[in-house]
Amino acid sequence: QTQVDVPSTCTTKDVPSNVLRQSSQAVLRRLLDAGTSLPYPDALLINGQQDAVVFIGEAGKTYKFSVSNVGLSTSFNFRIQAHALKLIEVEVTVLVTLSAPISDYTIVASSRFTDPIVLTTTATLRYSGSNSKAPIPLPSGPATNDVEWSIKQARTIRLNLTANAARPNPQGSFHYGTIPILRTLVLANSKAIINGKLRYAVNGISHINPNTPLKLADWFNIPGVFDLNTIKDVPPPPGTPAKLGTSVIGFTFHDFAEIIFQNNENYIQSWHMDGSSFYVVGYGNGLWTPNSRKTYNLVDGITRHSVPGMWNLRFAIWERWYLGQELYLRVWNNEQSIYTETVVPPNALFCGKAKHLP
Repeated sequence: QTQVDVPSTCTTKDVPSNVLRQSSQAVLRRLLDAGTSLPYPDALLINGQQDAVVFIGEAGKTYKFSVSNVGLSTSFNFRIQAHALKLIEVEVTVLVTLSAPISDYTIVASSRFTDPIVLTTTATLRYSGSNSKAPIPLPSGPATNDVEWSIKQARTIRLNLTANAARPNPQGSFHYGTIPILRTLVLANSKAIINGKLRYAVNGISHINPNTPLKLADWFNIPGVFDLNTIKDVPPPPGTPAKLGTSVIGFTFHDFAEIIFQNNENYIQSWHMDGSSFYVVGYGNGLWTPNSRKTYNLVDGITRHSVPGMWNLRFAIWERWYLGQELYLRVWNNEQSIYTETVVPPNALFCGKAKHLP
């Protein structure tokens, strides 16, 4: 069978899988606010159930499975017994042709990077007319802490350059490897104790939200809400204590930047970027250096697309995000236009320093 790893940043639907904790959101928030890590998940679920969901299909037909990780803390591996999964969307949609003998087959989701415990749940793919239970043994997944397995798989996901013609504008073309880089960011995550409580930081700054929403402050030029110099483009010197701050990095519309996520912790990192265009071009071990650029995929990486605005860049594991491992990218355009950025809607809530604005 074919297997795909589903990071905690996926947002598609139809086969949602999540981790279960026997605690309310309020309880989890209180734990984090008190400076305590979240407890380990109790179970892994598919469509809200454990080992119970059944998907029924007809032999010879092809079905689309949209797999979404809606959990707070864990990536998982998804596989279907005796069937190949054809990836058609990276976040994460697969096609499955029911080409095996008529029977039941097991769908398996198992947690990644959770050693020594592996959470596993199953569902059933049932062919119409099946009277047979799923065969034994169940399909196995990669070793839970096998990072290289996931990196190797991620490197195989490429843009099909033969499917569409290149667009004429540079950032919309397939020639991203030749576009001059205007700015390089090295973003290093870290765990810290600030004011006696657990926090997480990026380049030494543990993000806190101001009383005035950042987008309102940006749109109406409200001073004293954020400072583009709070967080730097590179990590601080080793040993520099982390501190609280409102992290906003400024860009200009159509800037082409290089962003390196430097992970110095013994913890797998999973990031999510709103609203911005980017190509995933490389992975590696150890410290990033300019020499690492020799390993970049500058030909057929997967793309995203950008618009002006105030966009969130955050860690996808909820505990670390809630406790400060995030920042904002302010994409500035000196010409306001509804073709690049819509105006503030009339039903927007105004608060903080913006509460008296129209």
